[in-house]
Amino acid sequence: MILAAATDQSLAQMSDYLIYSSMAVYTLAFLAHISEWAFGSRSKVGRTAAALTRETSGRPDVTVRLKQTGGGTAVLDKPRVVTRSSAGARDVPDGPGAAGGTVKGDLYGRIAVSLTALAFLIEASGVVARALSVQRAPWGNMYEFSTTFSTVAVGAYLCFLLARKNVRWIGLPLVTTVLLDLGMAVTWLKTPSDQLVPALDSYWLWIHVSTAIFCGAVFYLGAVATLLYLFRDSYENKLATGGNPGAFARSVMERLPSAASLDTFSYRVNAAVFPLWTFTIIAGAIWAGDAWGRYWGWDAKEVWSFITWVGYAAYLHARATAGWKGRKAAYIALIAFGCFLFNYYGVNIFVNSKHSYAGV
Repeated sequence: MILAAATDQSLAQMSDYLIYSSMAVYTLAFLAHISEWAFGSRSKVGRTAAALTRETSGRPDVTVRLKQTGGGTAVLDKPRVVTRSSAGARDVPDGPGAAGGTVKGDLYGRIAVSLTALAFLIEASGVVARALSVQRAPWGNMYEFSTTFSTVAVGAYLCFLLARKNVRWIGLPLVTTVLLDLGMAVTWLKTPSDQLVPALDSYWLWIHVSTAIFCGAVFYLGAVATLLYLFRDSYENKLATGGNPGAFARSVMERLPSAASLDTFSYRVNAAVFPLWTFTIIAGAIWAGDAWGRYWGWDAKEVWSFITWVGYAAYLHARATAGWKGRKAAYIALIAFGCFLFNYYGVNIFVNSKHSYAGV
């Protein structure tokens, strides 16, 4: 018995060490992403292509093609189209990414992704060690939920990269958020590993909470894309009306995907995970029936879970309504994600409810 307790304590200490180690590696990844953006100034050919695209953006079915002359100079060959966006929207090409089409920027970007993957493996090991130390699912309190949430968010991002999706632009905001999340977890939310209270000691913990964590991680990626969409859309609108954005705005915005691509990405990930969020609420209701003898009691956590569901349902409905596509729908998506964040942090910390027994 004493030996088992000592082993559990050692695993808990190992978990803490791994979490702190992952933070150190995430910090290096953050610096590498910053370097990617700093050194990834767009190449001359890239700037030429973008300028030609803007000049021909009003012509339907026109593509910009560059060919090399004998002297190595890129010249225009039949100015024409680029990335086709949704009906009625502008045809704008995706940017070359944070690396800006430069060798040095791409090198730093690859280093950043490699460090992010390494930090993910270390953090995931810390989550597993925490689970082994208490011999249960590693999300019985906010500290455990936070560490697992950031692990799943990074894992989802890496899966998109493995699927060869153009999402490396998420790297910098993702790593920044993960560092903030882990910093809050180890500073204010740290809770010693312990056994669950009877109401949480159920196989529904694995089902309900795991799906909630996964949904939140994917909703986060969608929220980042939505926020960047708003900035990129404003930038494109300014160019379309003859405006002249500043050098910094031009450098950052022109390396991002087009507003149409960002909007499509955020819509697809939110729409894909929405049914799973619906299942999360249903699973929670079933668990509540087993634990408390009632399926729905308008507890604060239940109410805000439902409000979040309504928010994303309204977003998906707005996307299908002609007058609410674009920026209006994007605002609804951000409000819905804000409801998710309040459901996690606000309700758990500031509101007394039946879900407060897990502590922070």
